[in-house]
Amino acid sequence: MDEMKDEVRREARTAAQFIGTFCKWLVIAGITGGVGGLVGSAFHLSVQWAAATRAAHPWLLWLLPAGGLVIAGLYRLARMENTNTNAIIDAIHFGDRVPLTLVPCIYLSTVITHLFGGSAGREGAALQIGGSLGCYIGRLFHLDEKDMRLATLCGMSAVFAALFGTPLTATIFALEVISVGVFYYSALVPCIVASLAAFAISRSFGIPPTRFAVLAEPLQVGLLVRVAGLAIVCSLMSIVFCLAMHETERLLARRVPNSFLRIALGGAAIVALTLLVGTGDYNGAGVEIIARAVEQGRAAPAAFFWKLVFTAVTIGCGFKGGEVVPTFFIGATLGCVVGPLLGIPAGFAAALGLVCVFCGAVNCPIASVMLSVELFGSTELVYFALACGIAYMLSGYFGLYSSQKILYSKLRAEFIDIHAK
Repeated sequence: MDEMKDEVRREARTAAQFIGTFCKWLVIAGITGGVGGLVGSAFHLSVQWAAATRAAHPWLLWLLPAGGLVIAGLYRLARMENTNTNAIIDAIHFGDRVPLTLVPCIYLSTVITHLFGGSAGREGAALQIGGSLGCYIGRLFHLDEKDMRLATLCGMSAVFAALFGTPLTATIFALEVISVGVFYYSALVPCIVASLAAFAISRSFGIPPTRFAVLAEPLQVGLLVRVAGLAIVCSLMSIVFCLAMHETERLLARRVPNSFLRIALGGAAIVALTLLVGTGDYNGAGVEIIARAVEQGRAAPAAFFWKLVFTAVTIGCGFKGGEVVPTFFIGATLGCVVGPLLGIPAGFAAALGLVCVFCGAVNCPIASVMLSVELFGSTELVYFALACGIAYMLSGYFGLYSSQKILYSKLRAEFIDIHAK
């Protein structure tokens, strides 16, 4: 009888622990999502304003080198010259703190990059802003080292969800991008709560979720084979993109050690490239080009190449932003061009290419499948799942984030614990 009472007490204590932890994270994640939603919405509107202002005043492109000097000065003043998305990933791995001063630095720098025509996205900034906010809120609640990691992930999920309107992708991406092969399942509920809270706030500001209309394709064996062929091409492109981003940054840092001179020269190079190409399609994020490729099946044959060059120079020389939207651009335009050669409708191939290049570059197949559902719907899910699986496997151990750990082999059930190349 006494043993039974002891067992009941133990089960009651365990149940109380689960309930207490659940309630704790509902509060912390809800607050993090609320703050992340407000900051993320403001950031979205600021970048949107910057893009619209540049489109209305093309002469602003000429000020890109000067804008670069402002960015370099801002990071020098804040003593954060080497702080980027890799630093956020390292903070989660090692339980380090992320300074709150990163928020205004990356926020203002990304807006400046978009205002003057640099080629970059927003999600890299979103991960940094969210990670910094999550870490700060975790300190306010006096969380220990392990819980601080979850709070940082909550912040990343929240701001990503507010920016793109894809709460499921934001949740899974934050969990998956840190350590490939291992999920922090304890962060699942906190991250989904933070993402949904941030998403709700962004909608209240009238920010529409990112969605594209794609014609459904019936399931056919022949089309599955052709989709596999396109995924192989896209996996190779993801490797090229990662190598171009890393090697350009290393080359410029080695040849031009002074960060002010480097960013000014890079800005001048973007101005010259824009004049050479004769179009502003490759400045900024290029969301309208992505939409045209996916929804209308139209893209310039060399669009993916030029976006690769513009983005590598922009990020490599020190401008701030993100690399994920450029992978969307490159994948969509590449798919739009290559798809018809394989017998795949151009718009559908653009959608597949968008997801494939993203998957290969960030090594996040589950998040990529979620992304396809939230962007295009679930009708063609089998095609996207196949394409993501192939892109993940054939992209090898290359990745956009060198701090990303790949814990398990892509070829066999083997623990390897290496960093992405």
